[in-house]
Amino acid sequence: MIPLTDSQVTRDGKALILAMDHGLEHGPSADFSSVPDTLNPEKIFETATHDAVTCLAVQKGVAETYYPSYDDDVNLLAKLNGTSNLWMGEPYSPKNWTVDYAAELGADAVGYTVYSGSNHETKMYEDFRDVQERAHREYDMPVVMWSYPRGQGLKNDTKESTIAYATRIALEIGADMAKVKYPGSRESMEWAVKSAADMPVVMSGGSKTSDYDFLSSVEAVMDAGGAGLAVGRNVWQRDDPEAILDALEKVIFEDATADETLE
Repeated sequence: MIPLTDSQVTRDGKALILAMDHGLEHGPSADFSSVPDTLNPEKIFETATHDAVTCLAVQKGVAETYYPSYDDDVNLLAKLNGTSNLWMGEPYSPKNWTVDYAAELGADAVGYTVYSGSNHETKMYEDFRDVQERAHREYDMPVVMWSYPRGQGLKNDTKESTIAYATRIALEIGADMAKVKYPGSRESMEWAVKSAADMPVVMSGGSKTSDYDFLSSVEAVMDAGGAGLAVGRNVWQRDDPEAILDALEKVIFEDATADETLE
């Protein structure tokens, strides 16, 4: 495991990862129609220059086209795999680019989704192994796992035991940080963090919610010992993304409460 206390992914051991891999995963009608300006990746890259953002997670084509203009202002987390919402089979996320090419583009870290519980679990573990070992051996580059238990046999992918299992899986197979869904309470998140031992855990931002509900969940994650947040829609679907990033900076890096921040 690569220590992330001082890295391009974190600040003082904490992370606010801005993500825009949704165009592939969800499609433009699902996530971009409410704020059409965000269809243009330049809008997201501009948002990612905010001081609170520790890195930006994007897919290959977006990184190729837009990152060269922002490489001095934005840390790149290359999301190496992903699948469209048109796929109807058991969950599987294929690798769309390589660690070598991500490094060539200037990536500071790589990200990889693993769907534990899917019928394709063993294949995804093998894919992750190859990515993790090459990133560590050749580039000393950290690997963030999107650890999302999912599959036909899984009834509830956010219950406490499932999220704790997700963080433990990430630790066991070599991730340097795990991104998981919020299990619904500070106590449940605390168990997930403890299950990860020394590996940092960040919460997935999920669908857009109210400012108070969103900031309260982030506060609970930080109180539980989490390392921060990986968020997309709850930032760039807002009319004023900079304002919510100002608030997140206070909650994540300055230990403020949601109530204090909103005041």
